[in-house]
Amino acid sequence: MEKNLPLFPLNLVVYPLEDLNLHIFEERYQQLINECLENETTFGIPTFIDGKLPGFGTEVKITQLSKKYDDGRMDIKTIGLRAFRIIDFHNPVAPKLYSAGKVQLFKEPETQSMIMPGLLERVKKFYQLMYEDLNFNPEKIQPFSYQVAHKIGLTIEEEYMLLTMPTELERQAFLIQHLERIIPILTEVERTKERIRMNGHFKNLDPLDF
Repeated sequence: MEKNLPLFPLNLVVYPLEDLNLHIFEERYQQLINECLENETTFGIPTFIDGKLPGFGTEVKITQLSKKYDDGRMDIKTIGLRAFRIIDFHNPVAPKLYSAGKVQLFKEPETQSMIMPGLLERVKKFYQLMYEDLNFNPEKIQPFSYQVAHKIGLTIEEEYMLLTMPTELERQAFLIQHLERIIPILTEVERTKERIRMNGHFKNLDPLDF
């Protein structure tokens, strides 16, 4: 499905069904958001990396205008709807101040998805090594891959790669591969920290039998 969307490029990855709070301060984006509020329409957030638009992003809708300032700035709450690929891009799109383009929309994400064997255990291990409390909910409607993607040490390039994947199975397999790479690194870092902590302490060493 193709659709024309006003576009708000950001140096981050937004996933479908993700909640995102935004502070709107530039005049061009104030114009964009005001029009979306007035017409009850959506807009797109394409990911901006290294000064470029690689081409994928997420359609979002405004769920709440939290605050409007006297100078026109706004605080808004949004939620991601579905991923897209840019087909045609104009910056700006006359006579507007903001950019816009034609996009190819992905299918809406699965609202209930299975978690691949081994993925949840690896995520829990990652949190354990990071000394962080688990702050995700496997029962949440958002697909599990999107729910944890910002929380397991992916680079923005890797987060973007995940967004381009059309199925939850592909995304979860990608996350398993990532965690298989990073968990041994974190484990070795933890062992190194423990050796550093033990340096200078009295040690009870077993005699060596040559």
